[in-house]
Amino acid sequence: MIRITDQYFWNFVFSVFFLVLVGMGLLILDTEARLAPADLTWLDVVLITLASQRLVRLFVYDHVTKWFREQFYDAKVLKTKVTLHKPERGPRRTIVTLLSCPWCFGMWATASVAFFYLLTPYAYFPVLLLAVSSLASMVQIGANLLGHKAEYAKYESESVTKK
Repeated sequence: MIRITDQYFWNFVFSVFFLVLVGMGLLILDTEARLAPADLTWLDVVLITLASQRLVRLFVYDHVTKWFREQFYDAKVLKTKVTLHKPERGPRRTIVTLLSCPWCFGMWATASVAFFYLLTPYAYFPVLLLAVSSLASMVQIGANLLGHKAEYAKYESESVTKK
């Protein structure tokens, strides 16, 4: 039987690793940043927020990065069918958990986007691209919701008139 505390070790290691990266990032930004956090405008914060949201969506949910997420799963073969399962323990399980949790991965994504946005002007275009992509996704989701509501209302009105 696997004790749950065995996995706590790896969760702790990844948490410490994240904190060390953030600390190193702060040290780098202290000397190399093109933009100080205090100089961020509301537009910058919105761009970082939307870009981070899109990055989370990309790595946690989107089909295009499924191949990356699957690298950390265990494959089980039953005759001709292959199924993927979360590893029972170890660092790969922590990575799978991280890549399947939007809140967990969101911390890593936001720290990365903010770091590069503050560090170099070359990050502006990728951040803008991710932010606009995020807005486009939201517009698409809104349009789908409106379309589904319209179809449901049409269905309801047709079923009432047939009675």
